[in-house]
Amino acid sequence: MAVQEGEYCGFLTAIEDPGILVVTFNRPESLNASTAAMKRDLVEVLTQTQMDDAIRIVVFTGEGHAFWAGDDLKGYGGDSTQVPQIHHGHHNPSGTYNGLRTISQAVNTAVRNLDKISIAAINGFAIQTGFSLALACDFRIASRSAKMGSATLRFGLLPDEGGQWLLVQHLGVAKATDFMMRKRIVDGETAHQMGLVHEVVEDEDLMDETFELARELAEGPQVAMRMLKRSILLAADLTWDQSLDEIAAKTAVTDHLPDAREGAKAFIEKRNPAFNGWLEGRSDPPMDGPAPWESDS
Repeated sequence: MAVQEGEYCGFLTAIEDPGILVVTFNRPESLNASTAAMKRDLVEVLTQTQMDDAIRIVVFTGEGHAFWAGDDLKGYGGDSTQVPQIHHGHHNPSGTYNGLRTISQAVNTAVRNLDKISIAAINGFAIQTGFSLALACDFRIASRSAKMGSATLRFGLLPDEGGQWLLVQHLGVAKATDFMMRKRIVDGETAHQMGLVHEVVEDEDLMDETFELARELAEGPQVAMRMLKRSILLAADLTWDQSLDEIAAKTAVTDHLPDAREGAKAFIEKRNPAFNGWLEGRSDPPMDGPAPWESDS
């Protein structure tokens, strides 16, 4: 299943070398506010991304003055122009529950379930659902003019896409409580100081810095990186003994992959490793005989 470049409901996709999928939210007239149809299409693209070996890294960003400024509250009447139509839920308590579990929460779950590394390039307003999606990504780079926060209480609403859980992961209980209860929206520099983003850059440098990081990550050993990502996410919920067993099981796989032999061989030969031969159509280092670190010579 290959990811297709083109226009979807509320966003565009493009693929840059080497295997970087760029998802650009493109409803600038509404600050890229989301609809049910947009979330449906996004989940489908992320599912395709998971199954597409050619995609190594996923970058999310937005057009105009926003990354993703929450849900389109005016769109709660439904997406009647979309074919096939999809209802947003929220017409009664059961509909709200179903809409959240089936549509809204599925987006952040799909991002976290990706084995591929994800990067949020936060170019403007990242509010509510957009903020949660950024927190669900593995890396976040913000422009100085970015504005981000949950702020759902301004509307008497909750951070219902899992924003409360994600914020606790990044800030801890006390700081997450302060951030959400006081309806804080912070700029890129403040977000960086709080640890919400990995880097803050000048507005005009955002995409250049993002692609530099994306290319660096894309050249790394993809299988080992994907297993490490999963291990890191699991670590928060595992005991010490469980985490040791979990990483040992993954290491039993990665130690015997061609990338591991190439990494050791490159170290001995004092050169940069050429990982991912299986993705690039190159022949991998032979698997017969001892690995470089097993040799007695």
